[in-house]
Amino acid sequence: MAARLRVGLIAGEPSGDALGAALIAALRRRVPEVECFGIAGAAMRDAGCRALYPAEDLAVMGIVEVLAHLPRLLRIRRGLVHQLLADPPDVLVGIDAPDFTLPVEHRLRRAGLRTVHYVSPSVWAWREHRIKHIAGAVDRMLTLFPFEAGIYERHGVPVTAVGHPLQTRLSPVTATQRTDARTALGLRADLPVLALLPGSRAGEYRRLAPLFLDTAQWLRANGRPCQLVVPLVGSAARAVLETELRRAGAGLSCTLIDGGAQQAMTAADAVLLASGTATLEAMLLARPMVVAYRLAPLTYAIARRLVRTPHVAIPNLLAGERLVPEFIQHAATPAALGAALAGLLEPDANAAMQARLEALRPPPGTDPAERAADAVLEVAGWT
Repeated sequence: MAARLRVGLIAGEPSGDALGAALIAALRRRVPEVECFGIAGAAMRDAGCRALYPAEDLAVMGIVEVLAHLPRLLRIRRGLVHQLLADPPDVLVGIDAPDFTLPVEHRLRRAGLRTVHYVSPSVWAWREHRIKHIAGAVDRMLTLFPFEAGIYERHGVPVTAVGHPLQTRLSPVTATQRTDARTALGLRADLPVLALLPGSRAGEYRRLAPLFLDTAQWLRANGRPCQLVVPLVGSAARAVLETELRRAGAGLSCTLIDGGAQQAMTAADAVLLASGTATLEAMLLARPMVVAYRLAPLTYAIARRLVRTPHVAIPNLLAGERLVPEFIQHAATPAALGAALAGLLEPDANAAMQARLEALRPPPGTDPAERAADAVLEVAGWT
């Protein structure tokens, strides 16, 4: 065993940087003198990771516009591989960003280094054949959800389901918390509250904000008026919502807030939201929800031929059934969404879904970062 544990890490976006920082802290609790280095964001650098390249370079250099910046991105990857082979760590941990990290892991593992990949690509949804390539790149896959681990087990890839970091920070909303959130937002106590979360990207807002507001108008026209709370991600989202509110017409009671998605969900009787991580947040808060999503027509035409999963909402994937109503593309209409929400606003149905969502919570136990650290140390041979 080496005198000092050396861990290489690669993170290329803010979510991976946060996971990496928590992992470093958990490793230090076990091995105080651990040395961490690689591609690191601000949180990882603050946690003591020496940056061979800053993660911000990857975000700027083409995670969003890969083709335009591909040559420089490949130069960074080649430089990283060269440095890691010249000064090898005991274990390399690639965090998410599979198009960048998996080729690095594959190259280093062929050279005899031990590798871990943290956050599974969406092989459960499409391109499951990628697991053959992943199997050649990793000594261990760390997944955020248990249903992902089962896929790797079927293919003989060593895997540990560590859990999602949100599960340690969010818990079911209490009546007092709901009342406090409504008071803070200036909402009435005698009218239902509907939180609208039409995504975090500009394209999502343009496609879903009009649909969500038309759904609220459908509810109002059908005798189920609601107070609306919409958390906004940036000034562009506010501009879209304000324009769509003018188009939707008078009569909608709408509170726009900057950020504060969890506050909006806490205040709500029900949530209408885009598919994505927000559905996990709503599940952990035990907020009854309806999920919708629309893609650009060409993207949808391609995706429907590739995607194999019967569900898109995380609660449904965890439950293995359509617990949460979800409506995709042409099925997502104001009438369909409105009818589903009207049902959830009934007290018995609302309470029943809250109970089902609470039952999906993972049992109390080890923090995900602690489980990830244990797995990394096991692969490194430090257990």
